[in-house]
Amino acid sequence: MKTIGVAILGLGVVGSGTYKILKEHREFYRRTQNVDISVESVLEINRQRARDLGVEETKISDNIAELISNPSVDIVVEVIGGVEPARTFVLAALHSGKTVVTSNKELFCKYWHELEKAAKRTNAGLYFEASCVGGVPIIRTLIDGMQSNVVNDLTGIINGTTNYILTRMTREGLGYRDALKEAQALGYAEKDPTADVEGFDAAYKLSILASLAFHTKVPLDKVYREGVTDLSPQDIAYGEELGYVLKLLAIGKNDGQKNIEVRVHPAFIRKDHPLASVNDSFNAVFLKGDSVGDIMLYGRGAGALPTGSAIVSDVIYAATHSEPKYATFKNTQTAEQGVKFITDFRSKYYIRFEAKDRPGVLAKVAGIFARYNISIIDLLQKGEDMDTIPIILITHETGEMSVRRAVDKIAQLEDVTEVNSVIRVVG
Repeated sequence: MKTIGVAILGLGVVGSGTYKILKEHREFYRRTQNVDISVESVLEINRQRARDLGVEETKISDNIAELISNPSVDIVVEVIGGVEPARTFVLAALHSGKTVVTSNKELFCKYWHELEKAAKRTNAGLYFEASCVGGVPIIRTLIDGMQSNVVNDLTGIINGTTNYILTRMTREGLGYRDALKEAQALGYAEKDPTADVEGFDAAYKLSILASLAFHTKVPLDKVYREGVTDLSPQDIAYGEELGYVLKLLAIGKNDGQKNIEVRVHPAFIRKDHPLASVNDSFNAVFLKGDSVGDIMLYGRGAGALPTGSAIVSDVIYAATHSEPKYATFKNTQTAEQGVKFITDFRSKYYIRFEAKDRPGVLAKVAGIFARYNISIIDLLQKGEDMDTIPIILITHETGEMSVRRAVDKIAQLEDVTEVNSVIRVVG
């Protein structure tokens, strides 16, 4: 039976969950995977935290060099988060020939090329299932399950914090700030929620997933990003009346001709779309393969045990596969030459504006739309006997730049007091 020693860098929420799974399932992995995996060392400044988990005193370290030089350690699990010191520690492990398993989406997204170069130099493994969508095995699916397909489309709810916030705004009519406070109280949102609510977390993940799905490097700076901080319960209610649910979506498309669009933003989707029923802190990714058709993976996108599950699956994979796999594309810091990233993408749009209750307002708006070749699918006009009334439009699919120009012109109309919202509509 093969014996594998693991070191865990950091015993926070995810690190503690990983340690617990490895400890409690050790005999199960011996029996089912024919491999004996033991935690030989942990890097943890808070030694009492390690002791409380049952880590032996001799295996607790605060010295990365000491940990990496330990001959009993074969695989280093990095769950520190952030860029530094995680990057320095991971590179040191790879340079010494240790296989690395990481859940760090920001580090991996920004420095994947550098980490892989170091791994190749020593023939070390580099695994990152837990970096995207928590316990949902999306990375393994793309690498080892969908390799017979050309994947040209992926759409996902890949941030649990924002999905919880939008679920509460939808079900209870809460405002954004109240829903955020609730998420923070339950531990779904950080004290500083910026990475989640401004879409950075989802953008990191989409950069990784799109690179794997499309077999070409998709740098972070090519991902269009909007967050959820400006969304209102009024728009959610109007959207519901029109048959839509509001989600923060990560969308990747590839036309097969080196034209790629990658974007993270709020979007309305039809209530009958599979992603519409993904609520609370759950995540899901919807893939389209040219041979298999539609596939959706669904599960918990965060948490100690779900993310720990993904980490341990990588540990087992590394322990039972002698040859590491690397990227199927030229993994550099920038995109390959010839790849074009689409910014004037096409979509349907939900537009809400306030206008004075006067004859001819809609005719003027329709005239502006006609100038930019935009047509309307649905229209709601709310309120009576009011100085100003809300008007809600859903457009046919059109170009992003055309909508922006049209909205700028509408905002300049004398009878329009405010353009409140412009939200994309998907599917």
